[in-house]
Amino acid sequence: MSLGDESGYGAESAGRTDERFGGSGQTRTRLPGGGGQGDDVYGGARRPLRSSRSLITVVGIVVLLIAAIAFANQGGGDEDAPGETTKGAASQPTAATGVKPVTGKDGQIPSGYAKDEQGAQSAAANYAVALGSDGMFKSGTRRDIVQTIHDPAVVTGLLSSLDKAYSPGFLANIGLTADGAAPAGLTFVSRTVPVGTKVTGLNGDKATVEVWCTGLVGLAGKDSTKPVTETWFTITQNLTWVGNDWKIVSSTQKEGPTPVNGDNRASSADEIAGAVAGYGGFTYAR
Repeated sequence: MSLGDESGYGAESAGRTDERFGGSGQTRTRLPGGGGQGDDVYGGARRPLRSSRSLITVVGIVVLLIAAIAFANQGGGDEDAPGETTKGAASQPTAATGVKPVTGKDGQIPSGYAKDEQGAQSAAANYAVALGSDGMFKSGTRRDIVQTIHDPAVVTGLLSSLDKAYSPGFLANIGLTADGAAPAGLTFVSRTVPVGTKVTGLNGDKATVEVWCTGLVGLAGKDSTKPVTETWFTITQNLTWVGNDWKIVSSTQKEGPTPVNGDNRASSADEIAGAVAGYGGFTYAR
């Protein structure tokens, strides 16, 4: 699947610089004790081989596709960014502070955000969670997610392109069945976890928000050949106020900031599968 024909994803990205998801700028640390773990892909402390990294790249491309299509649906995007805010870092805390979270919900996605900086940050964070969820890999839930969090003006074209992108061949490439399900005995993991948010533009009905995220993606289970791995990226969302709520008009994604890998031992397949089953993902961030 190529994004070369989409706006903003041309030949200049061929070098896979650190400005792209899964690029060569990612820091890797080889941990001790990588050998002698048998066939358990989680048992050793070494980083996953290229096959699993390719999985991350493929999934990342899908998120980038969302950005490219939404951008194209707006006629190439608006070069005039929303009014820039000039507040310092101290006035834009990333801690979970502020007014009481929204109480509304559209399906499983929180709704009814305030028309202010915090509301825009909350919307962007939760929309990042939704777009990075395993629900995007099944046609029914993908349709619900896209319709819920996007400006209605871009939904039809976006869904059409995404249905083509999530083809049986693409799903098979990441180890899923044609309907987006994991093979028997395995659990598909796709989670995006916001680490922090920052408003870079706010002007009336328009807002631009950056969401720094870490993500998990892969197949958890003893016989998995595509183990769950992590990645770090930043999503920039252009939001508009429509239907008395913030909705996505377009978005872009870049790699990092990425921390240096720690000395944590890579968990076993059973531990990862158990964690996925035992720890539910968040439905509300910030």
